[in-house]
Amino acid sequence: MLVTGSSQGIGLAIAKALAGSGARVGVNAPSHGAVLDRARSEAGAALGIAADLTRPDEAERLVEAVEEQLGGVDILVLNAALQERRPWAGFDRASIDRQWDLNLAVNYRLIQAFVPAMAERGFGRLIAIGSIQQLREHPEMLVYAASKAALESMVRNIARQVAGQGVTCNVLAPGAIATARNREALADAAYRDAVLARIPAGRLGTAEDCAEVALFLASDAACYVTGTTLFVDGGMHL
Repeated sequence: MLVTGSSQGIGLAIAKALAGSGARVGVNAPSHGAVLDRARSEAGAALGIAADLTRPDEAERLVEAVEEQLGGVDILVLNAALQERRPWAGFDRASIDRQWDLNLAVNYRLIQAFVPAMAERGFGRLIAIGSIQQLREHPEMLVYAASKAALESMVRNIARQVAGQGVTCNVLAPGAIATARNREALADAAYRDAVLARIPAGRLGTAEDCAEVALFLASDAACYVTGTTLFVDGGMHL
């Protein structure tokens, strides 16, 4: 199995949970070095694969490495994503392209590369990491929110095509999760209080909260769950 963008945060937690359940996991980071080595060690992963997916051409290198070193995958977790903040009217073409290319186009290329083989074998799990912003858009992340909504639509479409071949396709959509990506924003007490006020559960989520749901979606227990979005958000979407 492969977890993209798994050098930290939600991706690393998912890789650890799946490796701990006995899966042969490949973790992914933008480059070789200490970050990738640490992620592989922390996750207990069988393989670390360097590919900077913000560069669309490197998706092909990732596919080749996975085929060569893992022989393909039966569980694909699409976690790598790019999130840029600015006022809604201020996104230029370069920013739009960067986010759209990774959050949608690269993910689609990886689905093309691995999901048909899952269908041929009669088993597979596609888990795409979405976002609460599919429903509750952030005013400074318009493009990110739109790309995640498009990813959800794509996964649902594919789920219809492969459901009869033993492949499930779902979206795991985190809410406000205390990870490194959100550390700076959540360090602002006023912003943090405003976020907490929108969460019925009364706390921020953890990467491990997401990992437990990913473990369920990857398991036989979820063999009849497909084409859906599971929000891991403490009720924030309500």
